[in-house]
Amino acid sequence: MARVAVVGGGISGLGTALMLGRRGHTVTLFEQDDRQAGADLEQDFYHWKRPRVPQANHPHSFLAPVRTVLRAELPDVHAELLARGAREYHDFDWFGQHPPYRAGDEDLVTLRTRRIVLETALTTAVRHEPGVRVRRGCRVEGLTFRQDSPTRVTGVRTDSATHPADLVVDASGRRSPVPGWLTAAGRRPPVVESHRAGIAYLCRWYRLRPDGPRDPGRVKTGSDAPFALAGVFPSDNDTFAVSVVLSTGDPTRSALLDPAVFETVARRFPAPAAWLALDPEPQTPVLAMAGLDNRWTSLVDDTGPVVTGLVNAGDSLVHTNPTLGHGVALGLRAAQQLAAHADRIAADPSEYHAWTVRELRPWFDAQVTADRGNEQRLTGTSPSPDLRAAARAACAFDDPVVMRARAQVRHLLKPAADAYGTEEVDRAVTDWLAARPDFAPTHDGPTRAEWDALIPG
Repeated sequence: MARVAVVGGGISGLGTALMLGRRGHTVTLFEQDDRQAGADLEQDFYHWKRPRVPQANHPHSFLAPVRTVLRAELPDVHAELLARGAREYHDFDWFGQHPPYRAGDEDLVTLRTRRIVLETALTTAVRHEPGVRVRRGCRVEGLTFRQDSPTRVTGVRTDSATHPADLVVDASGRRSPVPGWLTAAGRRPPVVESHRAGIAYLCRWYRLRPDGPRDPGRVKTGSDAPFALAGVFPSDNDTFAVSVVLSTGDPTRSALLDPAVFETVARRFPAPAAWLALDPEPQTPVLAMAGLDNRWTSLVDDTGPVVTGLVNAGDSLVHTNPTLGHGVALGLRAAQQLAAHADRIAADPSEYHAWTVRELRPWFDAQVTADRGNEQRLTGTSPSPDLRAAARAACAFDDPVVMRARAQVRHLLKPAADAYGTEEVDRAVTDWLAARPDFAPTHDGPTRAEWDALIPG
């Protein structure tokens, strides 16, 4: 069994430490923030200032791999999520009655909850795991190396001591200091690929009133305009978030920080309008997040692993703009892989690095492609929309065959080419178009002129 040092106590770090501990490894988790989730969930969510975790109070929908990994590896965490108010939503719930079952349909489930609920459930489990020691308020300052093998990492260094480890897992997030530590120590640098997303997020949280209406009816959770996206994230304990996405260059972006302006604009999109019509109680100001990129950090170059005894996971490995909700799903998949093969990875990380390229890299590439398209669209520079692709997107909400394919892509179960590239899906879209000869791609949100008229001069 290995001694493992996990750097970073976010969701990926907590999940990695917990899965390793339950397989008998001795784990020390280092987290520089001395506060932990769990004392007061509502206080943690609304009032914990976490500048290193800007996504902490933005909306999440946890995709199928999150639920699948939790149920397989950490069933108590999954159960606590549900006990704390998380809700499971199957993509076929849109239709009311599910179509005849096919293998794999059981995985098309989203966990609807705030990030803090998952973090709290993981923190609780880690606190009671005897094989995991948590050092909170302890900042890792660097790595240690074996003198007779300078590419072998042997542990981590804090301001007061060194901590030997057979394997160090960097789960310190998108601002990981590990690449800097490696270059400062004279080791080969990681290979970093980065793509600026050019997208800004604004959101506001609401809670349904105890004595008020609770059901918006059968309404999609997403709406769009040619230059903006808007959506609703139903969540735990009667909370939900309204989110608006714009280009970072949109001149009206700062005006939406005014809650009155934000809500006025949001009501011009069908999805937020239906939920705001329930007269919910606002819980937050308008929260903004920008400056995001898609970044892949590889600890392998053309000659092989830059070091041994060190691997990365979570946002330290693959950081994606949150539009498609990939982050936690990819992070927990990597945690599961590390826990299952820790001894082999500690000896030689090559197999783990190859696994990340094979299993995680395609979703990173898909996010990069999607963001390029979104940025072009939001800035008005995209080519004419593809009629058949638009029809396929609309058809999914009428035809379970196409909805299944859509869900398989959304939940990271199949690449788009495989899910949509079947005769059955092609026939369903063709039939749908034939029944709607006048179909043309449209937007259900405001025009630019209508939008600008809502923004104070």
